[in-house]
Amino acid sequence: MTTRKLPAGVQDILPRECRALTNMRETLSRLFFGCGFAPVSSAALEYYDTYSQISNAVAQEKLFKMTDTDGKLLVLRPDVTLAISRIAATKLEDAHARLCYFSEKWDMESAGANKNREIFQAGVECLGEEGAFSDAQTIALAAQSLEAIGLKNFVLDVGHVGYFKGVLEELGLDEEGAERLRGFINAKDSYNAERLLRSAGASGDAVNTVLALPTLFGGSEVLARAKALTRNEEARAAIQHLERVYALLQEMGCAECVCFDLGTVKRLSYYSGIVFTGLVQEVGAAVLSGGRYDNLADDFGKHIPAVGFALGVKRALIALERQGGLAPIPPLDAVIVCEGGAEGAGYRLFQKFVEEGLRVRLASRTGEEGVQAERGCAQKLYYVTKEGVQER
Repeated sequence: MTTRKLPAGVQDILPRECRALTNMRETLSRLFFGCGFAPVSSAALEYYDTYSQISNAVAQEKLFKMTDTDGKLLVLRPDVTLAISRIAATKLEDAHARLCYFSEKWDMESAGANKNREIFQAGVECLGEEGAFSDAQTIALAAQSLEAIGLKNFVLDVGHVGYFKGVLEELGLDEEGAERLRGFINAKDSYNAERLLRSAGASGDAVNTVLALPTLFGGSEVLARAKALTRNEEARAAIQHLERVYALLQEMGCAECVCFDLGTVKRLSYYSGIVFTGLVQEVGAAVLSGGRYDNLADDFGKHIPAVGFALGVKRALIALERQGGLAPIPPLDAVIVCEGGAEGAGYRLFQKFVEEGLRVRLASRTGEEGVQAERGCAQKLYYVTKEGVQER
């Protein structure tokens, strides 16, 4: 009976979780506002061509598609960062801006386990900014965000797509081959990675460098190991950039939660530089993902360097609950029960308490029946009669 069920990959948010989500949004809103970010909200419906006819096209199978009344094909927003890149390139007078958002995105393909089709995100975009200091600030804000919402023992994995791109230069792979190799590396599938490289005629040194990528994970010592594995200028420049970012994070007091991972390679056409992922042990998927994407706005007519991140609110809530940090809904401060004929006086008391900032409910049932029904539902219970107010 489908009238009582939901499609795969979507879910209702019940009161306790909804309250936690509201608290999380309020916490992050204060943090982002205090750090100089202005809120922005992109349209939920856009034209199909916006995401299918660009160099960073979203795969058709990931798009929720529908037909407009004029026959044009529409999609539900599949990527918030792309949407904000469009806004920055076409609607902002000053491309140098710091924006934050709380938005849903929809992914037709994702469903099950930790994957949802309706994905609520909180994030920031630093537009028109370049350099190690901007990257370090963004990583520091990511750490602040995870800490602010109450997550503990999180790790920020930091890498750089330039390292993998530099290594690729020595392999002679076409774009399709490079994407296949990226998939093998991310899956830690050294067997198929080596087969692909051997069939492409890659040299022994190049093969050894690629196969070493999954081992390049850990503290700052990883950077020295990575630099020693290649002579490629782009790859070595990527390591130098990471060294500079790490030094800045140390100066800023934000390096304790940072480790390096050069063996997890994000989408090469989307990201242009540093990349990072927020992880907690309680969830088997990233709760936060970000990086530098200097070329995303190019498809919309303007080159705008940018760096940012998105925090997956649902996954963060799951992690908070498993860490014991998901607070229950607080009890009511008061319940007001009226005697028959004293409803007006009860309502005036109710309004007074609300204006004082209390969390209070005016009971719908009156008299002793109402008192018994509401007993224990709040810290205080007031009974209003024609003669006055009694605390019961």
